[in-house]
Amino acid sequence: MKTLRLGILRGNMEIKQFLRRRESVVFTLFFPVLLLFIFGSVFKNSIAPGVSFSQYFVAGMIASGLVNTGFQSIAINIPMERELGALKRLRGTPLSPVSFFIGKTIMVFATMAIQVFLLLFFGALLFHLHLPTSGGLWLRFTWLVLLGSGCSTVLGIAMSSIIKSGRGAAAVVSPLVIILQFISGVFFVFSQLPGWMQKFAAIFPLKWLTQGMRSVFLPKSFASQEVAHSWEIGRTSVVLGIWLVVGTLLAIRSFKWSKQ
Repeated sequence: MKTLRLGILRGNMEIKQFLRRRESVVFTLFFPVLLLFIFGSVFKNSIAPGVSFSQYFVAGMIASGLVNTGFQSIAINIPMERELGALKRLRGTPLSPVSFFIGKTIMVFATMAIQVFLLLFFGALLFHLHLPTSGGLWLRFTWLVLLGSGCSTVLGIAMSSIIKSGRGAAAVVSPLVIILQFISGVFFVFSQLPGWMQKFAAIFPLKWLTQGMRSVFLPKSFASQEVAHSWEIGRTSVVLGIWLVVGTLLAIRSFKWSKQ
C-alpha cells in the first residue's frame, strides 16, 4: 500500500511538472490534432465503404499518441533527469523504483486522456468522425488505453537505461518512433504494406495498438481488410500483456537513479 500511495503522490507531482513546461504541453497535446488537420484536409477520399481516411487516421493517432506520450517522452526525459541529478536526489527519499514507475504511468495516462479527448472532439467537429456507439466498444477502448499506457511507460523506462546521454536521447528515440509509426499502420493502411514489413511490425506493440483502435472506431466490415481478416482482439490483448510484463521486468532490472 505504501508503494502505491507514494506512486500516486509521485504521479501528481509528475503531472504538475509536465504542466509547468508550456512548450511540451502544447506540442504533446496539440501536435496529433495538427497532424489530423493536415492529413484529414489532404486525404479526403474513402479507403473502404463507409471509412474515410480521417476515421482510419484517428485510430492510428490515438495508438501512436500512447507511444509518443509514454515511450518517447519518458525515454528522452529520464536520461535528462538523470544527467541533471534529479533522479539521484530522489534516491535519497522513500520513493522506490516501482513507485516511480507508477508515477510515470499516471502522468502518461492523464496526458493521454486529454490528448484523446482533443482528437475525438476535433475529429468529430471538423472531419465527421464517427464515435463508438456501444458500451462494449468503449470498454475495449478503455482497456486498450490502460494496457497501452502501461506498455509504453515501462518500455520507455527500460529504453532510458540504454541511452547514456540526455542530450542525445531525442536523436536516438525519435527516429525509432517515427519508423514504428510508418510500419504499424498509423500513416498508411497496414494491409497495403509489404509482407516483410507487416511481419516485422507485428513484433512490436504499436502495430497491435493501432489494430485494436481500428476495431473500436471502424465498422465491423473493415475487419476483412486486415491481414488476418479479423480484428484479433484476443491476440492483441495477449501481445500487449506480454510486452507489459517483459517491459516491467526490463525496467526494474535496468533502471538506474544515476549514471554510475
